[in-house]
Amino acid sequence: MADANRKAPRALTAAFVKSTVIPGKYHDGRGTGLFLLVKPSRARSWVQRIVVRGKRRELGLGSPPVVTLAEAREQAFENKRIVRAGRDPLAEKRNVRSIHTFEEAARKTHIEILPTWKNPKDRAAFLSTLERYVFPRFGSTPLSEVTSAEVRQAILAARERVPGVARKLIYRISAVFRWGIAEGLCTSNPSVAEALALPRSDRKPNHRKALPYAEVAHCIEAVKASNAWSSTKLALEFLILSAARSGEVRHARWEEIDRSSAANSEMDEATWVIPAERMKMQRPHRVPLCPRAIETLEDAAALRNDSGLVFPSTRGKALSDMTLSKLVKELGFDADVHGFRTSFRTWAQEQTNFPREVAEAALAHKIGDAVESAYARSDFFEKRRRMMEAWGAFISGGDETLIQFPSSNRT
Repeated sequence: MADANRKAPRALTAAFVKSTVIPGKYHDGRGTGLFLLVKPSRARSWVQRIVVRGKRRELGLGSPPVVTLAEAREQAFENKRIVRAGRDPLAEKRNVRSIHTFEEAARKTHIEILPTWKNPKDRAAFLSTLERYVFPRFGSTPLSEVTSAEVRQAILAARERVPGVARKLIYRISAVFRWGIAEGLCTSNPSVAEALALPRSDRKPNHRKALPYAEVAHCIEAVKASNAWSSTKLALEFLILSAARSGEVRHARWEEIDRSSAANSEMDEATWVIPAERMKMQRPHRVPLCPRAIETLEDAAALRNDSGLVFPSTRGKALSDMTLSKLVKELGFDADVHGFRTSFRTWAQEQTNFPREVAEAALAHKIGDAVESAYARSDFFEKRRRMMEAWGAFISGGDETLIQFPSSNRT
């Protein structure tokens, strides 16, 4: 390649840059190391030769006419300032290319925290709610440039339409920024409560609908008399008798049923041991089963298949939550499946003198603060067995069993 430096003026001009086609390097002569490189193919590009931390580098700054002489000079001067400050302009250029928009960061956050969700609906809801209420507003904005004002407006708009979702959006947006901070993509979280300063919501929480405990026995009888699939009817009754959550019952497996307990003089005892990975609190939970709950298992054994599920659907898979809910609603009961736990808890509070902590343990709720939990490690299992037997007897006997229920059961 011919040396074209002598043909170039001391400082490049826009006219010269536009007209020259002779291959060579044409230096700008302003002490920035900028030169115009013209190749034999007549392709032209801006290059800056610069020393970064003792090493000579050549940085590409684009090509004319897309990048003008003035723009190339401006970038060259900026790179010199970056080097003088002890930084690497090439590394910073790479960082700019790797800037994530909020949407890109949200999708990567979703992938990372995906294994922490047990419920597939929660996994899908994380992204679907962001796609609907957040991405249209600032999804294309670089993560580090999203402001609290933008987050606030998105939350307020969602609150007008779906208050329940709006509360979850705050957590989901915050999770994205926490991921961004950990990855070095941003330095602050604009979705914290102090930054959003959201007005107080007057909306009352929507509690799950629950049947009065006096009506639960009637509901069970209606379920038994219905034309529903046998496994569905048994699952719903077992759910009520055990005061368990829907997912815990629907995914119950035969290997979780422990009938090794010693038999007493009247009936066999059995325990349902739910593993930690299927529990909301991520810790194993033992459920003492009353006689009627054991009978439902014996009835369910006739439907046993290769799935290992205690209550399989007609397709041999786990029952859906909608299947149980639909049955209750179709039978005319204005209640949610989860509400039967409330029915049990209210019964224990109003009709027995079992200690509060025993009833809470039956629902697998956390009792007390961390300090109390560290010392009080009992799960009140034997007391809970007596309580669940009383609950089963109440459901089977209705008001008469309630009248006969002993009042001295605290020990």
